[in-house]
Amino acid sequence: MSTDHNKAIARNHYQNTRNLEAAFELISPNVVFQALPGLPPTYEGWKQGHAMFLGAFPDQQVTIEDEIAEGDTVVTRWTFSGTHQGALMGIPATGKHVAVKGISVDRIGDGKVVEHLAQIDMVSLMQQLGAIPAPQTA
Repeated sequence: MSTDHNKAIARNHYQNTRNLEAAFELISPNVVFQALPGLPPTYEGWKQGHAMFLGAFPDQQVTIEDEIAEGDTVVTRWTFSGTHQGALMGIPATGKHVAVKGISVDRIGDGKVVEHLAQIDMVSLMQQLGAIPAPQTA
């Protein structure tokens, strides 16, 4: 498949963040998921993590900043934003709006995402929610 087609497959998840069924339409049931510690590295683990964030940020939005594809691999740099309206990892809803950067590497096989590795700026997220102090500036 072309790199443009692979980008479209990876992009489907980010464009459908508020619709769990649509977000996982092009994810292989055998996907290897590596993003959130404490969740299994499986399709169900990814779905659990996505549902957790959707419950905490029901107005969430993902903006794709960059996409690079080569062969069967797509790298996406993105910004996640939303209003903290539900509990997240033991942190009760704060009503705060957050914007967090991340990067994902997706491998595509047979028209679906078969491997997903994501790095999310969790320190920035926790600072924006007030769970940890922001650094002091001079």
